[in-house]
Amino acid sequence: MNTMQLAKVARGDKKADLVLKNCTIVNVFNHKVEHGDIAITDGIIAGIGKYSGRKEIDLEGGFVCPGFIDGHVHIESSMLTPPQFAKTVIPKGTTTVIADPHEIANVCGIDGIEFMLDSSEKLPLDVFIMLPSCVPSTDYENSGAVLSAEDLAPLMDHERVIGLGEMMNYPGVINGIKKIHDKLNIAGGRMIDGHAPGVTGKELNAYVASGIKTDHECTAVDEMEEKLRRGMYIIIREGSATRNLDTLIAGVSKDNLRRMLFCTDDKHPKSIKNEGHINYNVKRAVSHGVDAIDAILMATLNTAECYGLRDRGAIAPGYIADILVLDNLKNFSVMQVFKKGKLVAANGEAKFGARAVADQRVLNTVVLNDNMKINLDLHLKSDVVKVIQIIEDNIITKKVIRKVDVDDGYYKNNPKLDILKLAVIERHKKTGNIGLGLVEGYGLKNGAVALTIAHDSHNIIVVGDNDRDMLEAVRELQKCEGGITICSGGKVMGSLTLEVGGLMTDSSIESVEDKVDELVGIAEKMGINKGLDPFLTLSFLSLPVIPELKLTDRGLFDVTTFGFVGTEE
Repeated sequence: MNTMQLAKVARGDKKADLVLKNCTIVNVFNHKVEHGDIAITDGIIAGIGKYSGRKEIDLEGGFVCPGFIDGHVHIESSMLTPPQFAKTVIPKGTTTVIADPHEIANVCGIDGIEFMLDSSEKLPLDVFIMLPSCVPSTDYENSGAVLSAEDLAPLMDHERVIGLGEMMNYPGVINGIKKIHDKLNIAGGRMIDGHAPGVTGKELNAYVASGIKTDHECTAVDEMEEKLRRGMYIIIREGSATRNLDTLIAGVSKDNLRRMLFCTDDKHPKSIKNEGHINYNVKRAVSHGVDAIDAILMATLNTAECYGLRDRGAIAPGYIADILVLDNLKNFSVMQVFKKGKLVAANGEAKFGARAVADQRVLNTVVLNDNMKINLDLHLKSDVVKVIQIIEDNIITKKVIRKVDVDDGYYKNNPKLDILKLAVIERHKKTGNIGLGLVEGYGLKNGAVALTIAHDSHNIIVVGDNDRDMLEAVRELQKCEGGITICSGGKVMGSLTLEVGGLMTDSSIESVEDKVDELVGIAEKMGINKGLDPFLTLSFLSLPVIPELKLTDRGLFDVTTFGFVGTEE
């Protein structure tokens, strides 16, 4: 920033590079709107008032606000590489994201983190990185990498690394496990994100005392209020499979507003296109009675200040000119997006391309032992079993007890029951590990669905009502080097290739959306519950840090006791 030149423009002694004329400006500092021009030079706001510029755009009284900031996102969950992701979210008004690349890190380790840093360079979207703290998320699964504090420490010096990502191993924090606290200590005063579903009382005290300052896992207002009392920032999440905003927004007040942020966490491209991104969080909050400027504050300045980004989050002199032009303060449709003073999107369309970023370090990641016979037989000593019950619009599951059919000591599918076989197959190191369990509420009939997206270790997860289709789906994923596939009658019904780590693709959002639409249509015809995102829901059934019952490549895992359990009750 050339402060002398900026001061000249601010004084009115020199014309600005760009002046947005006749704006109705949302001021997040004094909770008012004001009318005036916005003078921009070298991508920085020089002043607000009456200005002239070398280029002028008359907004005719239109509302403008700061660019929105996503407080916690896994770009990989969009299934798009960072350039394609930027092209998708910028038109929705998101100009900055706080990204935790722990998905690709769990597959490719440091190479995966470096890929995300490299591929997000020089985008019209600022991507700040929180280093993944849990690779793997627990010791109860096999991932593609294991990252220690020593592995992560050198990356802390990168200019876009601003802290340590969500600490999902909350038992390790609370119980003082040294290798976990070693990771907390490398943050060196930077922000540390939390992940503490249901943690309360003295355990919460221990978690917060360890330096963790945010949480995006609240599912109830009383949980949120306790965490606020203990000094945490609350990031209200509205993603594709996990939607907490409608519940939590009731707990937002003028007293706690400044500790509230928004995030998407995991959101698929179709949801982004149809609903929006952070602008959808803002719109939905307002629909629940939150004041419009309060909602904008949560999406801008609150997030910027939480993460120490002092140069953004407001429309004021000296701030980066990340500016949105809105239709109104109710619908929050984004008409224009300026990034550092340059028009980068208008009327829902990006005004920039997305470069290809394929990198050999993150390709060819589906590694199975070709000589290994994949055995999906689920041996049972009893017909009374533990079952993972899916809950709509949430990644939390329930542990339920059900009676199932057993034939000669093995589980047998009963088409009259909404219970399916679930398998997690290790795909990184040829260990041959296969975890087997049962799931209720998915609804699939006559087939199988398989993904290489299986949080957070991203082994292959496959669900089905017969072994033949489950095995065919696994073979298809191996052929296409990762992605999503549906099989029925021994045939592949459809697949989406995700060649980057088995998680992302360099293809455009349009091609991904078309393929996902096709796959969702197939899934619905096969009976999958229409109240579910069929793929995002499945992908979280292997995450052993979210209650209650999950499945890893090492077996059925009870998160409430934090240990493996047998299938039989």
